[in-house]
Amino acid sequence: MIPPDIQTLADGILGGERRALARAITLVESARPDHRERAQTLLAALAGAAPAAAPGIRIGLSGTPGVGKSTFVEAFGTEMIGRGHRLAVLAVDPSSTVTGGSILGDKTRMDTLARNPAAFIRPSPSGGSLGGVARRTRETIALCEAAGFDMVIVETVGVGQSEVAVARMTDIFLLLLAPAGGDELQGVKRGIMEIADLIVVNKADGDLAAAARRTRADYAAALRLMRRREGDAAGFPRALTASAVEGTGIGEIADLVAELDAARRSGGFHAARRREQAVTWLETALEARLREAFDAAVPRDALDRVREGVRDGTVPPEAGAEELLARYRAAMRGG
Repeated sequence: MIPPDIQTLADGILGGERRALARAITLVESARPDHRERAQTLLAALAGAAPAAAPGIRIGLSGTPGVGKSTFVEAFGTEMIGRGHRLAVLAVDPSSTVTGGSILGDKTRMDTLARNPAAFIRPSPSGGSLGGVARRTRETIALCEAAGFDMVIVETVGVGQSEVAVARMTDIFLLLLAPAGGDELQGVKRGIMEIADLIVVNKADGDLAAAARRTRADYAAALRLMRRREGDAAGFPRALTASAVEGTGIGEIADLVAELDAARRSGGFHAARRREQAVTWLETALEARLREAFDAAVPRDALDRVREGVRDGTVPPEAGAEELLARYRAAMRGG
């Protein structure tokens, strides 16, 4: 039986109420056990009531600091809304070590998009999660899609091999880079290039235009040396230039996103990837729940004592892990 207040919240989300969506996201981001239980009830209610429709597009976006991700998202998002999409942007910010809250506040840097009734922007603290992806991002994506947003952009912190976490929850991955010399190509990990569908050299304007073209050529050459991946359409992955400030190249990127999405849907790769995403979601949730159960069962002082022993070298890590697991098993048996 779904509690009346949760049913009301679910109905509001399905009706496209932005306030209900914001409240629901706050609920799923909460770490309180009672809130987690209510959040799962809400997600189950939405899964059972959401109308059957072709799934929307989930886009991952990452890039080096200062490359202009927020400016790009605003230009790209405005273009996509102009093409008839309803857009949700989940801007995962670094977490403050003092308050745990979001530091950068990307919403304040997308003022035009934030005022658009077809857009919904939600800054979210990463909480130190792998790749700067908030732990509840998958659930937030589900909420946004239930509210009728057919395109969700997950804008993440930084760039690195850990950004594979973003690719595992999205359909298309964009890597945003700044114009640079050829030597800087070595600074971008091969792993991040292997999961990118489009490499966009931003800030291709003014004095940087020529450098941007050279950078694009460098990355295009590097992409040709990589093995073709499952689900790649002809001509992908691809490197190109754009200027989010001037708006040049944004339409081409939108065309390429639509082209790749259509190719993957028609080839069955999109549906297969969504199924794998669901399994990955299960595994991630299971790991989180097991950790929560462990933390609840094993006294904190016992964990701290083992950690200190490992830190000073008196306890081997494997032995420490076995001791803690033995305590956990005993707690589960009621001993």
